[in-house]
Amino acid sequence: MKKRMLFAYFCISVCHTSLNAQENQPADSFYLLSPVEVKSVRVYDRAPFTKTNLSAPEIKKRNLGQDIPFLLSQTPSVVVNSDAGNGIGYTGIRIRGTDATRINVTLNGIPYNDAESQGTFFVDIPDFLSSAGSIQIQRGVGTSTNGAGAFGASIHISTNEVNKEPYLELNNSFGSFNSWKHTLRAGTGLKNKFTADVRLSRITSDGYIDRAFSRLHSFYVSTARIDSQQSFRLNVFSGKEKTYQAWYGVSENDLKAGKRTLNPAGTEKPGDPYDNETDNYTQTHFQFFYNRKFNPRLQTQLALFYTIGQGYYEQYKADQRLSRYGIPNQIVGNDTIRRSDLVRQLWLDNDFFGTLFSLQYNHQKHEITAGGGAMRYLGLHYGKVIRAIRFNLSPRKWYDLDADKNDFHLYVKHLYKLNAYWNLFYDLQYRHVGYDINGFRNNPTLFVSNRYHFFNPKAGLSFQSGPWRAYLSHAIGTKEPNRDDFEAGLQEQPRPEQLFNTELGIGQQQKKYQWQVTLYHMYYKNQLILTGKINDVGAYTRTNVPQSYRAGIELEAAFRPSPKWQVGGNATLSQNKVKRFTEYIDDYDNGGQQRFNYQNTQLAFSPSLIAAGQIQFFPLPRTEILWMHKYVSRQYLDNTQNKNRSLNPFYVSDLQLMHSLRLGILKEAQIIFRLNNLFNTPYEPNGYTFSYISGGQTVTENYYYPMAGLNFMVALNLRL
Repeated sequence: MKKRMLFAYFCISVCHTSLNAQENQPADSFYLLSPVEVKSVRVYDRAPFTKTNLSAPEIKKRNLGQDIPFLLSQTPSVVVNSDAGNGIGYTGIRIRGTDATRINVTLNGIPYNDAESQGTFFVDIPDFLSSAGSIQIQRGVGTSTNGAGAFGASIHISTNEVNKEPYLELNNSFGSFNSWKHTLRAGTGLKNKFTADVRLSRITSDGYIDRAFSRLHSFYVSTARIDSQQSFRLNVFSGKEKTYQAWYGVSENDLKAGKRTLNPAGTEKPGDPYDNETDNYTQTHFQFFYNRKFNPRLQTQLALFYTIGQGYYEQYKADQRLSRYGIPNQIVGNDTIRRSDLVRQLWLDNDFFGTLFSLQYNHQKHEITAGGGAMRYLGLHYGKVIRAIRFNLSPRKWYDLDADKNDFHLYVKHLYKLNAYWNLFYDLQYRHVGYDINGFRNNPTLFVSNRYHFFNPKAGLSFQSGPWRAYLSHAIGTKEPNRDDFEAGLQEQPRPEQLFNTELGIGQQQKKYQWQVTLYHMYYKNQLILTGKINDVGAYTRTNVPQSYRAGIELEAAFRPSPKWQVGGNATLSQNKVKRFTEYIDDYDNGGQQRFNYQNTQLAFSPSLIAAGQIQFFPLPRTEILWMHKYVSRQYLDNTQNKNRSLNPFYVSDLQLMHSLRLGILKEAQIIFRLNNLFNTPYEPNGYTFSYISGGQTVTENYYYPMAGLNFMVALNLRL
């Protein structure tokens, strides 16, 4: 089992997309030569939803080894973090304050979110973006999507674009903290209706935080047969990760003492920290796609997928009661051993499989897509004690629990062209979820069985005339709780969350500039938040709150004053509030918990201002200097809006130099040099907090995830 960390009126974001790229491409150009299977999850240019597109060249120049969230950090309303402090290993992302358990992620239209925790763990597919041809980020509910995490934002990654010409690439990066990335890519191009692409990758890093190393390996194989009427494609890709645990954070006292890289993981072992306090996981994906074009008006798509995951994290645990692990007391000589240091592994062995299908009709004024999917998740959770320190012990299980989750959905989307300028859009989705949990590690007798029926309608209007575009939409999203929420106990089972999202946008795109303004309102009913309340086994659990919201205005813009200069940026100013909730604090003096009521406080990890900016300078035809900026205002670690439980605002700047040239048989040789955190700013974009009453005083303990100071990456990319 893997550690799955928890995580207005105005919001401004400025577009990061290159005007050079957009000038030479039509409005929905990322669909050209792109797989039709992604169209069921992505939005068209005329659809009334808020989105950002990234093309393959934009992805490539940012892909130096850091995880997917860090490649998206310059996009609007995004805040990213890293356990190891340098963007390699476990990373996190929030969009408009929405955490990863509510951000739906698809790979070629196939859902990627973990079905139980609903989180997204990109560390399991290292260097996946080296195979990516495009990314679309939808902010808000967006269109009907596939996966449990669709509740406020979506990230859709496609690798199925067709490379027409054969190629061979070798991409190498080296940087601070002994960080290395090696990628070998090759493709046949499209020959006699067949194409094939392969990739091998290896990423290693010692991390900024002590012992927070990452050892990541992956491969990707894709082959397809494509003709004018139909296509077949098979993708097989896999990732294997071994990371030293760095998910405990650094205490506030240690941070103030300058111990920014301190890692408590493994320190329960006397003497030196335990050297194998690691997370280990392998995940393999099989994807099959069939696309059929019956005539210019009608086409269909079918996808089959199977994802296999297996792994564990290992821990050294000191002074453990043997009975807790089902181990009888041991007699050693004249001593009866009831407690001992142990080494344990917590395992997750899961299978996720299913099918997705859609039928698309496009004629004159109508673009209609109808489809659906059926998916099943089988998860086996078990723990092993592999070693005892004070006596000999054969490896043994101490819990063995399973879970079964079924997900079925149907949808229909219709874009109707009212006239030359106006379009009407609606999207109706039905989703059924069946979820059976047969016990929890700390509560093995708690069995949960739930059936949900969700109806998620969406509708809107869009306007397009020359360079002008505007849209208005309203969408409803509903989402089931995740696995940990159900451990609250049979008498306090959580309710599903519901989101009502309104988006209003207007923009203009010209040769030398572009801009867009988007107003949004996201109203939540029964949002699940941490309140300090403990469940039946003494663990903190999320609680439904009746009313909360996020509201803002987003502005996207870019300007090119001359062929050598381009400027752009983003800033997010928003209100993110929970109207009322009750905080629970452990009372160590009297037992139980004390309650405190709050009204109109700021939602945790939802900064009022997020800003990013870019200055691009092209001194030579094949040379680019890119200066990037990011500002994030204060984030609160809980929902009390207590400044003593918060993350300080931070500003960070990165500088990247890129030069391309042609040498002999090389089609392209590209050198990239990047300085991260140019001004060596100490900052912490993530953390957690808990409080308790002791000695008549409320004591708060904060933990933070510090990011590295000034560090570098240098890359050499060769293409034949």
